[in-house]
Amino acid sequence: MRRALVLALALVLAMGSPAVAGPGPSWKSLSYTAAPADNPLKGFLPFAGDYQTFPHSMEWFYLPLSDIMTGPQQFRWDAVDQQLDAIAARGHQSAFRVYLDYPGRPTGIPQYLLDQGLVTRPYPDFGNNGVSVAPDWNDPRLISALENFITALGRRYDGDPRIGFLTLGLIGFWGEWHTWPYDGTTQPENWMPSTENLTRILNRYDAAFDTTRLLARYPSPQNRDLNIGYHDDSFAFETLPNQSWHFVRRLIDEGVTGKWQREPVGGELRPEIQTCLFDQPVSCPQYEDYDQSVAGTHASWLINQAAFAGAGYTGAEYDRALTAARSLGYELTVTQAAVGRDRVSVRIANRGTAPFYYDWPAELAALDRTGRVVRRWKTPWTVAGIQPGQDPARLSARIDTGGLREGKYDIVLRVPNPMRGGLPLRFANTSQDTRTGWLTLGTVTRRH
Repeated sequence: MRRALVLALALVLAMGSPAVAGPGPSWKSLSYTAAPADNPLKGFLPFAGDYQTFPHSMEWFYLPLSDIMTGPQQFRWDAVDQQLDAIAARGHQSAFRVYLDYPGRPTGIPQYLLDQGLVTRPYPDFGNNGVSVAPDWNDPRLISALENFITALGRRYDGDPRIGFLTLGLIGFWGEWHTWPYDGTTQPENWMPSTENLTRILNRYDAAFDTTRLLARYPSPQNRDLNIGYHDDSFAFETLPNQSWHFVRRLIDEGVTGKWQREPVGGELRPEIQTCLFDQPVSCPQYEDYDQSVAGTHASWLINQAAFAGAGYTGAEYDRALTAARSLGYELTVTQAAVGRDRVSVRIANRGTAPFYYDWPAELAALDRTGRVVRRWKTPWTVAGIQPGQDPARLSARIDTGGLREGKYDIVLRVPNPMRGGLPLRFANTSQDTRTGWLTLGTVTRRH
């Protein structure tokens, strides 16, 4: 009897039709094409402004702490919100930093600290000529103020969908966590805060932010185990591990070369090479290989003002820069989909160099023949953390097409941007609608 059943089943499978009930919808492959260069939270970005010369999804800005903090526990958030709102109105998310000491700009030290007698140091370096001043970074009043500010900043803005990334800032020249040449070696004086005070600032940031992604300038023993990524502000110039102070060498020395798998890496293409790195041949007198720098850091985004200023890049230089921008961060593609009337399954691969870092919920929908959404389904899916170079992630969710009128319906997938008006995440597939964000997975037919 068992032999007869096995033979019958083999015959059924060979004929391609089920005996009683089918095993469910079959997997079908989706075609790949490069994803848009302005996918959210990756690529090249300009200093805040309205630019049409290069595709982008984020904008960068700085703010002095003095524009925000007026007392030990008093804050004015207008300056932050005005920047975030202006950038969001252009459909972009923000990456930003707050500083106290920016060479060539008036001091960002809160006035109340100056009134209390906080010691400051003038300096001529970086063309500053005494315009800005460096505070005594170890003054207990200053450290307490910074801790209070970080706590208040996190309370107000952690998880704000207008914000893509926050670099820690505050400490050192430009908020870049260095005071070179006043480092105790190049110059005898070391202006940096003590290790104890740096640890206090790092721990306060880590405690104040649970959702918004943070980035520190340098890997260190104090931030190695914290939920904080990194930014390389001399990208493709002092990135590869040729010198002890280069970015990847610091990653290696601190044992955090794999931290990009859970925390983001960003930065700035070194300003001196932005206008020449995408020439062919490269005309910069000093530079590092861009592709190797991306592969070594797994960077998701880079400030590159040259792509946006004036006419930006043109011709073949533009094409090379576009390829370079696309190579940053994630590139998610649905390799296969199985679409039925009660269940949808997908396999998603990451062809990029880093994961997507935010837990944005995905949704499914049914479109009628006019392209109108007639039903939506929330899913438990997230594309966050899908790693490049690994087997595709398999996701599955139940849907209910009961009650739909007779006819064919496209079943589509979308990962909407939680910021109103923000660019949706687009998959690297030919069936992706780059305008609406819907990716067509397949069709179902309803018969009554």
